[in-house]
Amino acid sequence: MGFSGHLVFARSERPLLEAPLFRGNDPGLREDMHEWRPRPGGWQTLQLEQGIWEDEYLFALVEWTGAPVCVADVSDSSVALLTGLDSSGRRWQAWLNLDNAAALLVEEPEDVDDVSLWVTTPEFEKAIRHRRAELDAEVPADAEGALEWASMAGVQAPAQQTRIEGLLRARETFVEELFDALLDELGFPEAAQPSPQP
Repeated sequence: MGFSGHLVFARSERPLLEAPLFRGNDPGLREDMHEWRPRPGGWQTLQLEQGIWEDEYLFALVEWTGAPVCVADVSDSSVALLTGLDSSGRRWQAWLNLDNAAALLVEEPEDVDDVSLWVTTPEFEKAIRHRRAELDAEVPADAEGALEWASMAGVQAPAQQTRIEGLLRARETFVEELFDALLDELGFPEAAQPSPQP
């Protein structure tokens, strides 16, 4: 079973765990939080196991950090919905692992009594192909939004849109790795590798 929860990416001189959002007593956010290896420049990724993520949390973090923030809503390590917000209030969204996203977003017909039978039909496969094509058509705009967000975050080296589109269309067993690769490709400084053990 894979990871389900949220990956929060933001820049701060202080640990993200010190943000009022995570220190408060909000019952929606669980205390099971892990920090990924930080990136230079104060960029941090916080992994929240399960829990609830409200849209207002994104605004609260942008206000607290004074910098753009991105959150990945991950389901079983197989699919993620990314939402980025910059300090001007502009936001963007993109799906990772589009095939899995398409299967997740397909709406079942009203006349279906047993979903487990419907998912084995040619109609279900056709519905997935149609939804996948819709998601694919959104990729260029999603990539452009990601690039604008990274620019607002102060990324100096401009990424190539075609490479970002390629990552948004890529397939990975663990979507967390795809999220990390997207941040690298957008031009954020890569996390330092751990020192080898003596």
